[in-house]
Amino acid sequence: MKKKMSLPRQLAAGLACLGLWPVLLFAGTPDPTANLSACRQGWASCDRSRLTLTEMTEVVVAARARNASDCRNELSSCDNSILTEAETIALAVALYDRNVSNCRSGLTPCDHSRLTKSEARDVAAAEHQRRLSDCRDGIAECEASTLTHAEVADVALARRRRNVSDCKEGIGSCDRSRLTDAEASEVALTERQRNVSECTHGWDGCDRSKLNEGEATAVNATVRGRNLSDCQQARDTCDYSLLSRSEAHTLAAAEHSRNYTACLTRRGYCDRSRLTSAEAVAIPLEPSTAPQVP
Repeated sequence: MKKKMSLPRQLAAGLACLGLWPVLLFAGTPDPTANLSACRQGWASCDRSRLTLTEMTEVVVAARARNASDCRNELSSCDNSILTEAETIALAVALYDRNVSNCRSGLTPCDHSRLTKSEARDVAAAEHQRRLSDCRDGIAECEASTLTHAEVADVALARRRRNVSDCKEGIGSCDRSRLTDAEASEVALTERQRNVSECTHGWDGCDRSKLNEGEATAVNATVRGRNLSDCQQARDTCDYSLLSRSEAHTLAAAEHSRNYTACLTRRGYCDRSRLTSAEAVAIPLEPSTAPQVP
């Protein structure tokens, strides 16, 4: 037999159900703010039936602005039929100006047939200057037939200077056959200076066979000094074979002093076998800290 629920409990249960009714009613309903944002963006998740009149107005305005932007960017989503007269005029001006700008800059799309005679002359002048610049920089194949005599001379000078610069920098595009005697001497001096610098710094490009006696002496002094510093600092780059007798003696004395100090203060690496007899007697063995077995 089922036990009946008392009246107070029935009332309490009823009130609880009523309290849960709004939650059950709106469970799974999209966030109004998110829905409004989706509608403004023109997303498929937009539910216009849930918009207020004010929100619907905002969405329509946003859609019109988005369509105008799509038309300016010549996207397939553009709908010219819903543009206002002012938007249509602004669109025509923007597209016209973009075409002129593209033609001047050598960009695509460019429709020369839409240019006025004045604009066509401006575009032709810009194209000529662009070709001239490319000829100077050796970027593209240069059509000398389109250049004036002065421009041909200017391009030749620019190319000569670029070749000299490439030879000085050791770039593969250097053509030594095009160098004058003076330029060849200048390039040779730059190459020698670069080789000395690379040898001094220990770089892979160093060719010691190209050093003269004075350069070799200076490079060796710098290399030995750097190596001595590396050895004193206990760096991996230290090459003990490069040390002179006096340098090796100085380094050994410094290491002996460091080892003695480490043993004396019991701080740092200590090698008692390298202590002199007097030093070993003066520095007693450190008592063992290991626990004694009874």
